[in-house]
Formats: sequence, structure tokens, C-alpha cells
Amino acid sequence: MARPSPPRLLSSFLGDHLAFSARPLLRSASPGNRWVAYQATRTLCNLVDILFNRRSSDDTPENNLRRLCPGKVSPRLNVPHHIQKPPYVNSRQRPGVSNGPEIHDEKGIECMRASGKLAAQVLKFAGTLVKPGITTDEIDKAVHQMIIDNGAYPSPLGYCGYPKSVCTSVNECICHGIPDSRPLEDGDIINIDVTVYLNGYHGDTSATFLCGDVDDEAKKLVQVTKECLDKAISICAPGVEIKRIGRTIQDHADKFKFGVVRHFVGHGVGKVFHAEPVVLHFRNNEWGRMMLNQTFTIEPMLTLGSINPVMWSDDWTAVTEDGSLSAQFEHTILITKDGPEILTQC
Repeated sequence: MARPSPPRLLSSFLGDHLAFSARPLLRSASPGNRWVAYQATRTLCNLVDILFNRRSSDDTPENNLRRLCPGKVSPRLNVPHHIQKPPYVNSRQRPGVSNGPEIHDEKGIECMRASGKLAAQVLKFAGTLVKPGITTDEIDKAVHQMIIDNGAYPSPLGYCGYPKSVCTSVNECICHGIPDSRPLEDGDIINIDVTVYLNGYHGDTSATFLCGDVDDEAKKLVQVTKECLDKAISICAPGVEIKRIGRTIQDHADKFKFGVVRHFVGHGVGKVFHAEPVVLHFRNNEWGRMMLNQTFTIEPMLTLGSINPVMWSDDWTAVTEDGSLSAQFEHTILITKDGPEILTQC
């Protein structure tokens, strides 16, 4: 993590309110400092630190017309009262990260399969909407409607103040782009990140889609990012070291000279949106092994250039420092005695 100052890593959708230095996380945890490392992981999972990077006038999207620019964000959509909502909705307390893994009994596994299947179906539907001229706000509204029509809650909505039901990350946006009035353009790539809360369990998935006529370099980035996810999933099994995920992803990305973003991580998911373990997508020496009946996400983000994110003033949208394209894919997986089961696929 070579950069001017040590970054701070945050949990997915936790915002900039909980943060630790990356250094305690990235060193191996001995029995004496295991508790310290756990405290660091409790503020990780998938979001970037909002304050680790400078916000100079040269880096702001408003001052570079060649880069992605924010559009107008419409009002928050409503969810019917009868739909079960996660505990963090309308709560004054900020959700934390569970300090233990998500391990499920038979009933829990079936609930995770149901939430994962719905998330996959919603994501597939969202992908069919991607075309030049459609706005990301229109995609959000369609996703929102499909989720509530199926009796589920869109997990991002209201999480630490996030205003929308889905994340739409276009071109150089690494993750957590807020849907707005900007129409997609021919040649764009867009990551759509869907999480649903169904019967008390979260299912989390994302994919990067091509919009219109996309150039070969962008297509290759998207293809290799998907391959990184597939290869990482293939090595999962009870007892496997979690750090092998990062090595597998980086080994494949390095073959194509793509950057692997380090500021965002995978995470346990289940009854809570974000739990341990922290799943790093780059080579690391962290401890921890996969456990039977455990669920977590793997969600590598690759770039054509810089791996350093810069946060927009909305405190959510993270874009590449140099404006280079970024792609991401994500699945929620279950560790079974026979290996990994991908829960978020149709």
C-alpha cells in the first residue's frame, strides 16, 4: 500500500465515521495482538476511507470534463410498511460490523439461498436495462420496484444515509456510485451492485455490464475481472486459508497488468449486512480459514491504471485517481463440505 499517507479502510456502506489505520490489519496477528486485529477488521468490509485521499481542485470531477460528473439525485423511494426492514433502517445508531463469522444452520442456509437467488434475479434484470440513454436513476427505480414486489428490502437504502436502493458505478467509478440523472452513453461500462434483505438475511452481488459499443480494452478489463472472481471462488473450501483468495486474484490480474484495488474488501454476510471475515483481494499474509456453512462475499475491483480511489463530495462515490476505467464482480458464496456454493446466481 505505497502511497503518500497510510490509507484507512472502512466497512461497506459504513461511511467515514469508523476507521482504523490499515497497518494493524495487514500484519499477521499473533495471539497477543489478535484482538487488535479483530478490532481493525470490524471497520472493514467493502467501503473506502473517505478522508484518506486528498480532494484537491485538480482531482474533483467537476474540474475535469473528460471524467464522470455527478448528476441530479432524485428523492428517496418508499418501501411498504409490511416489508421486513433491517435493524439499521430508521435507527439513530450507525450499524457496525459483526465481530464473528456468519455460520448458518439448515434453516439459515435455505434463507441465504432464497435471498441470494432473488439478488441474482434482480441483478440479471438490471443488466437488461443497460443501454445508451437510460439514466442510472431509472435503473434504481426499476430495481427498487422489483425488490419490493418480491417482498424484500433493498439493503443499501438508508444504510448510513445512503439514498438509493442500488449502487451504479460507471466507467472510472470503483464502487458505490449513487444513481442519478446522468444518461448512460455508448461505450460506457457500469457496475450494478444489488443487495436484498429477505426474511432476515442479506444476499449481495454485483456485475459489470457493457453499454453499447465498448472498446476492446474495456471489454478485456471486464472479462479478466470476472475471471478473477471465478478463480477465487474455485479455491474455496472448508479449512482453506482466506488469504489464498487475494493471491489468486492478484496472480491472474498481474498477467494482464491490471491494477487490483486494495481499499475495498469482501466481507461476511448473512443476518447482518457486514460481518467478518475481511476478504482482501490482493496478496496478503492475514490469518483465518474458511469454515463449514459460512457465507461471505468476494468482490474484486480491477483498474486499467491507478488503484488509488478519490472520494467525491457525496461521501460515497469512489473514483480512480487518474480517471482510468474500473470493473467489479461479486458473489455471495456458501462454504459446503463439497466446496463453494454460489448463492447469487440464477
